[in-house]
Amino acid sequence: MAPRWLRAIPLVALGLSLSQTPPAHALVPYTYVPQQQELEAAGLGIAQAAARLLRLGQAEDAARLAALTVRLLPNDPRGWLLLAEAQLRSNQLKEAAASLARAKELDPRNAGIWFAEGSLALRDGRPAEAIGLLEQGLRLDGRSASAYFDLGNAHILTDRPAQALKAFERASQLRKDFWEAINNQALVLYEQGRTRDAIDRWRKVLGIKPDAAEPNLALAAGLFNSGAEGRQEALERAGKALNAEPNYVLESYQKEQLWGPRLRSTTQILLQQAELKPYVDRAMANASPEGDLGAEPEE
Repeated sequence: MAPRWLRAIPLVALGLSLSQTPPAHALVPYTYVPQQQELEAAGLGIAQAAARLLRLGQAEDAARLAALTVRLLPNDPRGWLLLAEAQLRSNQLKEAAASLARAKELDPRNAGIWFAEGSLALRDGRPAEAIGLLEQGLRLDGRSASAYFDLGNAHILTDRPAQALKAFERASQLRKDFWEAINNQALVLYEQGRTRDAIDRWRKVLGIKPDAAEPNLALAAGLFNSGAEGRQEALERAGKALNAEPNYVLESYQKEQLWGPRLRSTTQILLQQAELKPYVDRAMANASPEGDLGAEPEE
């Protein structure tokens, strides 16, 4: 709980006159001015509360608390970075950019600030700019799996598949259970015509995250394209995927998730199979895409 900084303490003079008529006394407020150390402690406490809210997915509430943090600690780049993260997650992109700019002024060698700016540029439809920001951050700290993941997505969007694959592979090396990075390796491999390698990657993903919709449907497409021997498994996985995430029935949503034209084409043919009609019809009725960019890595 944040401490109260202002305490009004009335000071009342006591006593009686010889006539026993008490004089009138005015209340004199006493204002407590906190010391810098106390302000810093309060700011850090509020920042911790904001970070907890962010982990719980309450980004707007976290942004409000983080805004209070930077008022108390205006020269601490950590507060500005926290505020920017909360603003990013609550779609306050313009405000996030301003917060990141302030954080960079205070700490230009903080790799996390460069990563956040790269993520913002990627989300804002500026993948080429995102590449430069992310690469600069990785020069300062080359151990961020999430930054490599974002870099891979930026390379896909700028039609650099070889660089994208390399970035996704580095991300999964740094974090062995980073299934989103392994999934996106498969997306690149499939577009390169390396269907068997892509299938192997998707099976690896499903060993980590068995119920994930995206790798189930993508694997189904890969199996369907590989011949009759994979048809039954393809149909079963496709139905499972559409039940889990109806939006994947839409080619526009697949494209937003960075599926290439070859995979989207194969998937559309798969979804036209008679056995999948009930799943497709139900998915079409329930689909409500929100336009997210790519597979977002879990924290």
